[in-house]
Amino acid sequence: MKVPLLDLKPQYHALKQELDAAILKVAESQYFILGPEVDAFEKEMAAYIGVKHALGISSGTDALLLALMALDIGPGDEVIVPTYSFFATAGVVTRLHATPVLVDSDPVTYNIDPKQIESKITKKTKAMMPVHLYGQSAGMDEIMNVARAHGLHVVEDGCQAIGAQYKDGRQVGTIGDIGGFSFFPSKNLGGYGDGGLATTNDDALFEKMKFMRVHGMNPKYYHKMVGGNFRLDAIQAAVLRVKLPHLNTWSAGRRKNAELYAKLFIEAGLAESPGKTDYDASNRVLLPRAIYASSTTPHTYYRSPAFPNVHIFNQFIIRVKERDALRDFFAKKEVATEIYYPVPFHRQECFQYLKPDMSAYPVADAASTQSIALPIFPELSEEQIRWVVQSAAEFFA
Repeated sequence: MKVPLLDLKPQYHALKQELDAAILKVAESQYFILGPEVDAFEKEMAAYIGVKHALGISSGTDALLLALMALDIGPGDEVIVPTYSFFATAGVVTRLHATPVLVDSDPVTYNIDPKQIESKITKKTKAMMPVHLYGQSAGMDEIMNVARAHGLHVVEDGCQAIGAQYKDGRQVGTIGDIGGFSFFPSKNLGGYGDGGLATTNDDALFEKMKFMRVHGMNPKYYHKMVGGNFRLDAIQAAVLRVKLPHLNTWSAGRRKNAELYAKLFIEAGLAESPGKTDYDASNRVLLPRAIYASSTTPHTYYRSPAFPNVHIFNQFIIRVKERDALRDFFAKKEVATEIYYPVPFHRQECFQYLKPDMSAYPVADAASTQSIALPIFPELSEEQIRWVVQSAAEFFA
């Protein structure tokens, strides 16, 4: 049975009439850059996220870059980031000739470990950029407490986490100074190309980012600051406006699939209750602890009050010692998988100038060699999920 990592065709066919009409409307208007579609999208996204300001940006990477530029991050500054994330998290820091300071992962969520942040702060530290990896919130209370104690800015990398919630229903991207999101097609809310969003509750930062989005221009051809070309295309905004009302349903579908995976892995004897951070003789697969914390239905076997966050499962990650062999076996069974991520920043060639201590990031190293992403998109059938678990059981037999 073929199980793709992601199949966007069912989503398109379900919304085809609305999507085609929205794209045609933009074509007929001949208003392709910013404009009324982007304005409307920004208002709708701000309302959805629960933030004062939302700004359509050309990509998630550019949203993070613009955020750091608006905070005046530059040469000589240090920005604390996790060592385990998509490359853009550290890449945007380096592009501004600032220095990324790497922190190991939390052993349960693989997000940045808040307990290790304070020891990394120096006189040069100006900001930190926690990532809400895979669609689950980082430990923002601890992070914000450290930031306030040291007068640091916080940029939330929510590129994989649109709609994810932290405690008390607070959505990611509303807690730090600025949030950045991506609408890459594979995201829970994906466009028809690149697109992103910057969010903030700070009026001054919003106005600054708004000008910097168009080369720091205000009024036309007059520049008080240097910005960039970070504008969102109207077609992307139009597509995303059609999709946004369905986002919560799609994310709930991903959570439902994650719970079924957990149930089947446990029933197959391949895993124990989610939340374990080490292997033992009785389990072969480590499951995300947040599965049951995000559930809307009662369970008889596991729920953690320590994780009240709402996980949107942009990826569904398990850890397996025999990761590479299992991935090869899945490929033979026509089950598509992916590795997020095989090389932490401290092992990337381009960051060796930082002279990282290779022994200082054991959790990230373990995750990079043992984690594997399974198909989790909402249209996945129960039969397909059962095939994935059955294939894993056959591998471990």
